[in-house]
Amino acid sequence: MLHEHVIKRPLILTEKGNLLREKDNKYLFEVSREANKHQIKDAIETLFNVKVVDVATMVVRGRIRRMGRGHAKTQNWKKAIVKLAEGESIDLGGEGEG
Repeated sequence: MLHEHVIKRPLILTEKGNLLREKDNKYLFEVSREANKHQIKDAIETLFNVKVVDVATMVVRGRIRRMGRGHAKTQNWKKAIVKLAEGESIDLGGEGEG
């Protein structure tokens, strides 16, 4: 699996994500459901040129949403919490602007 297909997008708009980034040097990403921790670590290290210490993954279950008169379930997706080495950081763009 290519590194570009493993990492789908960073999750930067959540309060929990901001706290993890500021206090523990952890970053949140939406990743492919088929990717394992080793593939995620390799992709982050290659794409962002940083040293990854730890990777935690979880499958986020889809929610029931209204679709017209009926209901439908959104797809499940995988979230990865990536801890970087001390002194490392990832510039996700849009941070610090104001």
